Amino acid sequence: MTKALMIQGAGSNVGKSLLVAGLCRAARVRGLKVAPFKPQNMSNNAAVTVDGGEIGRAQALQALAAGIEPHTDMNPILLKPETDTGSQVVVQGRRKATVKARDYAKMKPALMAPVLESFTRLKSNYDLVIIEGAGSPAEINLRANDLANMGFASAANVPVILAGDIDRGGVIAQIVGTQAVLDRDDNELIAGFVINKFRGDPSLFDDGYAMIEARTGWRGFGVLPHFTNAGRLPAEDALDLPAASGGAGLNIACLALSRIANFDDLDPLAQEPGVSLNMIRAGMPIPGDADLVIIPGSKSTRGDLAFLRAQGWDIDLQAHYRRGGHILGICGGYQMLGQTLRDPGGLEGQAGEVQGLGFLNVETTMTPQKSLTRVSARHMKSGKEMRGYEIHIGRTDGPDCANPFAEVEGAAEGATSANGRVMGSYLHGLFADDGFRTGFIQSLGGAAGELNYDGVVEDVLDELAAHMEAHLDVEGLIALAR
Repeated sequence: MTKALMIQGAGSNVGKSLLVAGLCRAARVRGLKVAPFKPQNMSNNAAVTVDGGEIGRAQALQALAAGIEPHTDMNPILLKPETDTGSQVVVQGRRKATVKARDYAKMKPALMAPVLESFTRLKSNYDLVIIEGAGSPAEINLRANDLANMGFASAANVPVILAGDIDRGGVIAQIVGTQAVLDRDDNELIAGFVINKFRGDPSLFDDGYAMIEARTGWRGFGVLPHFTNAGRLPAEDALDLPAASGGAGLNIACLALSRIANFDDLDPLAQEPGVSLNMIRAGMPIPGDADLVIIPGSKSTRGDLAFLRAQGWDIDLQAHYRRGGHILGICGGYQMLGQTLRDPGGLEGQAGEVQGLGFLNVETTMTPQKSLTRVSARHMKSGKEMRGYEIHIGRTDGPDCANPFAEVEGAAEGATSANGRVMGSYLHGLFADDGFRTGFIQSLGGAAGELNYDGVVEDVLDELAAHMEAHLDVEGLIALAR
C-alpha cells in the first residue's frame, strides 16, 4: 500500500518546501516512486503541468526532485492573490472563481472532496507521497473546514512532522506552543519534530532540543543546519527575492511589482556571472546605468500598473528609454507596455480600461479564457530555440505584433518596437534555456558565462538530500509514513 507523511510548519516560511523537496530526492535515491502533494497553496508563482493545468511552483520543484513530471493532482487547491482581500481560486489546475477571503471560507467545505480525490489518485500511482502543509496548524481560528494542515491530516489519516525555524528565534515556543493550542486528536497525529535553519554549532542547542522532547513527548528527528545553496533553487515567495545578484557586467533592473507573479523567470539571470540583476522595490528609483529594465509578470496587471506609476517608475522608464536603454515586459509586464488595457468583464476588478505605458503599439483586452501551455519557440532576433510556458488571461494585438519577439509553431508571439529596444512576450521560463539566455545577453552587449542552469538545480537538489541525510534521521522519517 502507498504510504504518506506530512510536513507541517510551526510557522510560515520555516522551510517546509525545501524539506519536502529534499525528502523526495532522498526517497528517489532509495529507489522509491515518490510524489509531492500540497492540499492548498497560496502563491502567484505557478507552473504549467503535464496535464495542462497550473500548480504552485514549489510543487513543480518537488516533482523535479522526485524525478517526475508536475501534475495538477500535486496541488489541487491553489490560491493566487489578486488584491489584499481577494484571490483567484484554482481547483485541480483550473480557475474556478475570484473571491474575497470571507467568501472563500464558505467554499472550503466543498473543496475537501477534490483535495482527497487528487490525493487518492496520487497514492494509486506511487510508493510514497510526501505532503506539505501551509502556514501553521497553530492557527486554530482556521481549524474549521481546514484543508491545508490538520484538517487534511485528519481526513487522510497521515502522520505529521512539525518543522520549526530556529533562525528567527523562539523555536521552543513555536513547537511547544503548537502542542498547547491543538486539541488532543490533532496532537495525536504529530509523530515528531525537526529543527530547521540552524546557524553555528548544532550541539549548542542540545539542551533546548531535549526540553522540546521532554515537554511535548514527541520524538526529535534532528537539527538541520542552514542550507547555504537554498538560494540557487527557484523561490516561491516574493519575500525571498534577493535585492541584488553577485554578478558583474550587464546591468539588469527588475521592477518588484506588488503582485509580482512567476518571478522564478529571474533565477537563471541572478546566477549568471556576467549579469548584475537588481530588484527595484517600492520607493527606489530605476538606476540610471541600467542596460535593461524588466517588467515581470503580475497577478493584477491594472493594479500593478497603478502601483508602477505610484513609484514614479513610468517617468524613470521614459528617461531610461531616452538614454538608449532596453525594456522587456513579460506577460503582465508586456500588457503594461502597450497603449491601452481593456477589461470589459471586470476580471481584475471594476470593468473599464486604462492607458498603458505606450512603449509598444499594441492593445490588450482581458478575456476569461486562460492560456496554460508549454511551448517550444524561436527567438526572432537571435534565432535561438527556447522552451517556456504561457499562463495568462488577455489577448494582445497591434502593429508591433508584426515584429514579434518569438515564433511558436510558426505563429508570431509577442511584439518588438521598430528600433528593437522595447520587447514584450507572454513566454515565461525562457531564461532557463541556456542557449537563448546566452544569445539574449550577448544581443544586449553582455557576456554570458557557461552556466548550465538545469544542471545547477539538479546538483543543488542532490546536495540538499545529502545535507538532510547527514543531519536528520531521514530513514526514520520515511519509516514513519503510513
